Amino acid sequence: MDPDKRPPQLDSPVVARVMKLGSRANTALYRASGGRLGSKWRMGAAFAKPVPVCLLTTIGRKSGRPRTAPLLYLRRGADFVVVASQGGLAHHPAWYLNLQANPQVTIEVGRDRHELTARTAAAAERAELWPRLVELYADFDAYDAWTDREIPVVICEPR
Repeated sequence: MDPDKRPPQLDSPVVARVMKLGSRANTALYRASGGRLGSKWRMGAAFAKPVPVCLLTTIGRKSGRPRTAPLLYLRRGADFVVVASQGGLAHHPAWYLNLQANPQVTIEVGRDRHELTARTAAAAERAELWPRLVELYADFDAYDAWTDREIPVVICEPR
């Protein structure tokens, strides 16, 4: 992806709807197969080098109901590191807003469940993690260039 060429259709409500439907389908496949399907991202920069996918469950800040999103992740010891990029959209993803309201989250990798507490990485942590995240999935750099917001890096630590 070219960081200098932000896709004009990115802000279309159709793109947001497709992302939401794709996430729901990925989550359903992932859970139904115990992670055999949907556990690797193979789009964009990950086509040749697939990236691991986890399921992050937060509690909806308005509904109080569980909300699950499939996300790329990086392991750092016992921690899971995820990125609230939302493909470079201008606003934070709903899951990020949910964990700000309630940081108790669950991450599923395959059939393994991890009860965690999420927090936004401090500036120094983000600076240390960002190159590793871009190495994992180069398109994060393009997403960062396409938005005016700072894309949050989230660290999910064991409770």
